[in-house]
Amino acid sequence: MPMTKAETAGAGLDLPPGARVGIIAGGGSLPVEVAAGLAGQGHPPFVVLMDGEADRLAELCRYEHETLALEAIGSLIPLLKRNRITHLVLAGEIKRRPRLTQMHPSLSLLAVIPVVVMALARGDDGLLKVVARGLEARGIKVVGAHEIVPNLVAAEGVLTRATPRKSDWRDIEAGFAAAKAIGALDIGQAAIAVGGRTIALEGIEGTAGLLDRARLLRGHGRIAGKTRGVLVKCTKPGQELRADLPSMGPQTVEAAHAAGLAGIAVEAGRSLILEGPATLSRANDLGLFIVGLAATESGHG
Repeated sequence: MPMTKAETAGAGLDLPPGARVGIIAGGGSLPVEVAAGLAGQGHPPFVVLMDGEADRLAELCRYEHETLALEAIGSLIPLLKRNRITHLVLAGEIKRRPRLTQMHPSLSLLAVIPVVVMALARGDDGLLKVVARGLEARGIKVVGAHEIVPNLVAAEGVLTRATPRKSDWRDIEAGFAAAKAIGALDIGQAAIAVGGRTIALEGIEGTAGLLDRARLLRGHGRIAGKTRGVLVKCTKPGQELRADLPSMGPQTVEAAHAAGLAGIAVEAGRSLILEGPATLSRANDLGLFIVGLAATESGHG
């Protein structure tokens, strides 16, 4: 069933003149692209660098910023209030969970620890929804990275010179169904299909780990050397679209090529292509296809 406009991630955001936007910055290039997008719109951001997670520090530290340990997350709301933040974007990868035994107690944290613990038990998406609700209850509007920089959202159709073959579409169908299935269990957002069947699913190690596993499988002869294959990434059913949208960048293209895959398929309107020109250029150089799947729940049609 086609998605309504509200269910698609590609719409931009009109920020009111007095808006002050904060970015919770994890790893990768997404926080950098969001910060640049905000600055370009006349809203220089306040960046909260997640200690040990944010890795593009040279580019992020040119904006007003403060570093916050994961275990000090209880002081996030006072920090945002002190800096008059009205809107907040969660951007970038956070690879580890906070260690509850090392968390610094605060009244605001003690109030939310029970729901956060419950959310951790439910998985990443449950946690993101609880965090978003908690912030909005305290007057801070949570917005998606895609709303700030809609040009990052994957368009529909083939985005590269190389195009999928008929056999690749069978892999895309198989990978899409598998990725949606593990997404429903809140396990991951990606799958690899080869020869019309799924051969690897994303777990807690993320897409980079998934592609590395596929490379090793091919190296060990578990995947026939000349067989093609496709990486498919899509949102989890019912996902909180304001955080953790599926994303890919130049490193994804390099890793897919190293794993012997023919291309990458992502959900159009619900996935981000980071460092877009560099990503598409690298895919063209390596002969990989990138395709944006039509925004339906059942594949490319």
